[in-house]
Amino acid sequence: MKREDITLGNDDERAAVNDARDDAPRRGHSVEVRVPASTSNLGAGFDCFGLALRLYLRVRATVVPETSDPCRVRSTGEGRGTVLPNDEENLIFRAMCLAAEREGLRLPHVRLAVRNEIPLGRGLGSSAAAIVAGLSLCAALCGRELPDATLLRYAAELEGHADNVAASLLGGWVTACVREDGGVLAVKRRWPQDIKVVVVSPHDSLDTERARAALPREVRRSDAVHNIQRAALFCAAIEARADELLWEAMQDRLHQQHREHLVPGLADALATPRRPGLLGLALSGAGPSVLALARDNFDEIGEAVASGFRGSGVEATVRLLEVDEEGRRTRECAPLPATIG
Repeated sequence: MKREDITLGNDDERAAVNDARDDAPRRGHSVEVRVPASTSNLGAGFDCFGLALRLYLRVRATVVPETSDPCRVRSTGEGRGTVLPNDEENLIFRAMCLAAEREGLRLPHVRLAVRNEIPLGRGLGSSAAAIVAGLSLCAALCGRELPDATLLRYAAELEGHADNVAASLLGGWVTACVREDGGVLAVKRRWPQDIKVVVVSPHDSLDTERARAALPREVRRSDAVHNIQRAALFCAAIEARADELLWEAMQDRLHQQHREHLVPGLADALATPRRPGLLGLALSGAGPSVLALARDNFDEIGEAVASGFRGSGVEATVRLLEVDEEGRRTRECAPLPATIG
């Protein structure tokens, strides 16, 4: 409809029309988002600590005519041709739909071009990154700026916990908690640049729901106290640069012992002895990857952890990763070509 075809009424009606024009997605409008991977828990900080890592999910969304499917996806990288749906069942698009529904936005039909570096089902926040990407794309395409608190609330609703999504959105080292009303509180702190993350990922994946199902419904008070003490110690040790405390600060009693039997070799990998440069070991998120915090001797540390898996006949990939301090990044970009595979 052309501008001159619209009859403007009072100020409220005029403002509503202008808002509709500003928010209406334009055909060919294209936005790209980059979201980092994440690890979580870091030992004792169960469902609380998150750490963004320099391994990325990149998604470009382009508005297409509504005569096409609501969503078509072209994927490259991790997960391509296996478990990533190429239609509206894709988690990225589902997150877009949730944001549109909650905010009362008209979501356009889109094509998504996905480049994914984050291994799926390895405890590195692949689903959290997809959710943050989808929420961010919806807001950008529809011209709606959503505050971080709103994005975190929607993301935690989809993900079921807030640690990974907070790290992927904000970057850096994040402490997050979910209020009883579903709102999310998150605080970002800078991570020491000289502490790197060695991630050892077995080639066997582990479904997060299965890992969650392995946890007991109740825990002993002594185990709860154990983790509270060490989570607090971890924060103090990082901020005071007290490396010698990190090994003890990453000892967990709430989840790792219940999950280590789910993948062959995981218990042995987590039992890797201390050695020069190694500050602490933990299950990465729900697993099955194992993370090692280290200042040096990275290759030897990675191979030592990987040998725990290989002793049970499970191959593993070792990655040396730095912490991403930027978090989610969104930008306008040129439209995609007319065809999509």
